[in-house]
Formats: sequence, structure tokens, C-alpha cells
Amino acid sequence: MPRIIGENLAEHRAQKRARLFEALRDLLDEKGFESITLAEIAKRAQVGRTAIYNHFPDKESILLAYITEQTRSYAKDLAAELQQIDDPIVKIRRYIRRQLRLNSTIHVSAGIDLRHVVTPETAMELSAHAVIIEDILRTILREAMRQGKIIEQRTEPLVQLLHATLSLGIRETDPHGYAGMIIATEEFGLRALGAEVEPTSEAEYQELVKLAEADLSAQRTGSRPSVCPVNH
Repeated sequence: MPRIIGENLAEHRAQKRARLFEALRDLLDEKGFESITLAEIAKRAQVGRTAIYNHFPDKESILLAYITEQTRSYAKDLAAELQQIDDPIVKIRRYIRRQLRLNSTIHVSAGIDLRHVVTPETAMELSAHAVIIEDILRTILREAMRQGKIIEQRTEPLVQLLHATLSLGIRETDPHGYAGMIIATEEFGLRALGAEVEPTSEAEYQELVKLAEADLSAQRTGSRPSVCPVNH
């Protein structure tokens, strides 16, 4: 009988899934998804290959489950951060900042959009999970409209246009250039929405430079948070 990891079967399954997710994430840092095999995932996770089938039928199912878990975790953290802010314009700035930094990390670690290397069915599901994040932006935009901070307009085009801008990430490798790109993107987004743009204070700029230094250091060392590897 297989050895149970954890105190009960539910914990055992959760820990096995976590090990499979970690193995897939590490392998994605090393090579493309299309060249990763179930055998490699099993070996990296230190589980028997047949044991994987107790959890997932194939590697694309592992990918979908991993991305869903990471997206929900990220969305929960982002929503909690935004809940501490009253001004919807400040919320929009913070949302832009978080997404821009996230997509910059993804560009470095994953290199390609995973939707291009999976089946059409899986690609559709990968795209669908982005709605979890987009719904946060929709809520903020509606709040800003209700408060008269931006003009009343259809939210859907705004969400798509903002995310198209954010998907580019940050290519700057100098902390000051990196911080400047964040500020420029925030101001561009707010002006596009018709909002009044307050200039960035020196204190906030220096804080952004510190964030930039941390992000760039993480990119150089290959360390990164566990986040969705499909940029939005």
C-alpha cells in the first residue's frame, strides 16, 4: 500500500499536487512546455509516474490546475491589497503597477505564451482564467465611474486596452528606467481613462526604485514568486 504523506488522505493528495505543481514550475523555468514529459514531472516531484494518474490524466491538466490555483491566490492577494485603498484612482494605479511587474516577471521566466504550445481546448481554458483578474479591474473602473473620477463609458474595451498595454511588461534593466516605465504606464493608463493624474512624489519614486532593484535582482538570480505563467 502506498505511503500516505500527511495526516490524512486529503492532506496527502494536497501535498502530492503541490509537489507536482512545483516540479512543473521548475521545469518551465528550464525549457518549453511542449518538451516536458510526465515522466520528468514525476521524477522532479519524486512521485511514481503511475501515481500522477490518481490526480491528473495528462500534463495539460496539471498545467491548468496549477494556473488556476496560482491565479486565485494572486487575485485574493491583490483584492486584499486594493481593499485597503479608498480612492479608486489610486486603486487603478496600484492595479497597473502590480500587473505590469507581474507580466515583466513572466516574460523573463517563461519566455513564451503557453497558450501557443497547448491544444486549442486547453488554450481556451488558459485564456478564460484571466477573467478572475480582469473582474478586479472591472470593479475598480465601475467604482471610479460612480464616484465621477472617470467618465461613464463601457468597461469592456477599457479592460482589454489596459491589459494589452500591461502585457508588454517592462524591458528596462536599470532600476531608474524600470521605475520610470511603471510611472509612465500608470499615467498613460489614467489619462486614457480621462482621469486627473497627480504627479509622483519623490518619496514614491524612490520606493519604486527599490521595488525595481528587487525585481531585477530576482530576474538575474532566477528566483520568482509562484505566479501564473500566462501573461494577461
